[in-house]
Amino acid sequence: MRNPLGGIQFRPRRAAIFAGGSIALVLAGSPLSAQAGTTPAAAIVCPGVADQLPEVPASAQAEVDRNLALLDTQLKEANNRLATSAGQGGPNFVQNAILGPLASKRGATIDRIAIAIGRTAERPTGLDSLSTCTLGSDTAAAELSADDFVDIRQVPRTEQPEATANASTGTFVSQCGTNSEGRVNTDNVIMAPGVSDGAQPMLDYVGNMSTDAFSTNESLAAADTSCRNQADQSAYFWPVLRELGEKDESGAAEAAGTPVQPSAVRMEYRGNPTSQVTAAPRYLRLFSGDARAATNGGANAQETWTCTGFTDRLTDKYPICPSGSELVRVLDMPSCWDGENLDSADHRTHLVFPDEDGACPSGTQAVPQLRMTLVYNDVANTPPDGTDVPFAVDGFTSEGNDPSTDHAGSINVMSKQLMNNVVKCINSGRRC
Repeated sequence: MRNPLGGIQFRPRRAAIFAGGSIALVLAGSPLSAQAGTTPAAAIVCPGVADQLPEVPASAQAEVDRNLALLDTQLKEANNRLATSAGQGGPNFVQNAILGPLASKRGATIDRIAIAIGRTAERPTGLDSLSTCTLGSDTAAAELSADDFVDIRQVPRTEQPEATANASTGTFVSQCGTNSEGRVNTDNVIMAPGVSDGAQPMLDYVGNMSTDAFSTNESLAAADTSCRNQADQSAYFWPVLRELGEKDESGAAEAAGTPVQPSAVRMEYRGNPTSQVTAAPRYLRLFSGDARAATNGGANAQETWTCTGFTDRLTDKYPICPSGSELVRVLDMPSCWDGENLDSADHRTHLVFPDEDGACPSGTQAVPQLRMTLVYNDVANTPPDGTDVPFAVDGFTSEGNDPSTDHAGSINVMSKQLMNNVVKCINSGRRC
C-alpha cells in the first residue's frame, strides 16, 4: 500500500525550512461557532496583552500564564453572552451588560499580571488601555465560505530552493500513532498552562499519554507514550479537523461538526539548509501558528495545506482534493533556539523560525525542526457552495474557523540518548 506521507517535502510561506535529504518547496501564494459554518453577526475583539508585556521573570511566569488564559476565557464568555442575547435590551444593552463588565474583569486580571511581574522586576505600566474591548469591525473574521477553499489543481506549483554545502540533510521519524485512543481536550499546556479549557478549540494528542493543562515536566517524564520508541515521551497536539453538517433552510448548520481522526500522522525531525543542528533541550516548548490569526493580522500564521499526489502545490486555503487524493495538513515548528530558555513570556521568542534563506537569526542556533504531517482519507471533497463548506479546523468563535488559524504545539520529552541519535541522523544525512 502506498505510504500517503512519503515524499512530502516543502516549507511554509513565512519561513524557509529545509526538507532534509530531498527537494524542498516554497509555498506560493473555541469550538466551531455555536453552529458549524456560522459566525455571530458581530464578535467582541480585545487588544492583545501578551505581546505588550516586558520580559517576564521566571518566578512570575506561571501566574502570568494563568491570567493570560483567564483573559481568553473572559472573552469567550462575553462572546457567548453576545450570541445568546441577540435582540435583547435597548441600544446600550451590549455596552452596559457585556462590554462594560468585560472591561472591569480584564482590568483586574491585567492588574494581577502587572503585580506578579512587579514582585521581582520593574512593574509594567501603560497596560490599563488594554482592558477595553469593542464589537468586531472589518478586522474581525468573516463567516467561513467558498472563498476560503481552493481546488488544489488550481494552485500553482512551487519553486525549489537550493541547499547549501553546510546543510544538514537527514531526517528522523518518530512513529506515534494517529490518536486511535481518542485523547482530546480543550486545554493548552503551552499557551495556557494550569488553566482548564485554556485552548477552547478541541485538541488531538499523540505521544505523551498524560498531557493536559496541568502537566508538569515531572508528570510528562513519568507518563506512558503512544510512540513506538518509548524513549520519545514528547507531547504532540493540534486542533481537531471537523467535517461540517449541511445547513438547513434557516441557514443554521445541522450539527456542530464531527471530529475527523487523521488516517496517517508523521512526526518528522529535519535539518537546516545552512548549518548542522544541535540537540534540543528536554522539555523545550514548541508552538507554531496563531489560533487568533484572523483577527490578529496573521503575522504568526503558519498554515500549510495540500493533497496527496499534489504535494508540489501548497496553499494557505482549505484545499479541495480530487477523487483519489487525500487532504494533507502540514504543521511546521520553529527551529532556532536562543540556547538558554525552555519557554518565554509569549511562548515564541525563545524558539523562532529561520529567515527566508533558512538561516537562524543571530543569537540563536538550529535544532532539529519538527514537522507534523496529517493525512485525512475520509474528509468530504465536496466543493463549497457559498457558506456551505465541507470541513474546517476547530477554533475560537471570533475567528470564523479561518484556515489561517491552524496551529500546533509540542513539548520535547525525548531521552538525551534519543535526541543525540536524532541529531546524528540529521547531521550525517541519513533517514532514520
